[in-house]
Amino acid sequence: MPDIDLDRAWDLHPQVSVRPEPFGALLYHFGTRKLSFLKDRRLLAVLEGLADAPTARDACTAAGVPASDLAAYRAALSALARSSMLVERTS
Repeated sequence: MPDIDLDRAWDLHPQVSVRPEPFGALLYHFGTRKLSFLKDRRLLAVLEGLADAPTARDACTAAGVPASDLAAYRAALSALARSSMLVERTS
C-alpha cells in the first residue's frame, strides 16, 4: 500500500483499541493481534481527531501539526494504515 492520501477521510480500524500513555500511546488490533507504540503525543491527537475530521489533513491541522511536518505525519499514518490500524472511511 502506498502512502495514504491526506485529503481523504481515515479512521481507526473498528477493532483497534488506543491506550494513552505518558510516552504517547499503545494501539492494539484485536483482529490481527498487532501492537503498535506511538512515541508522539501529537500523533495520538491526530488519531483521536480522525473520526471528526473530514480528512486526515484536517485532523493533522486540528492537532497542531505544522505544514513543514506533514510529510513525517503522512509517513507515520501510512505505516499505521499498512498495519491495518487505520482504514479509509467509505461513508
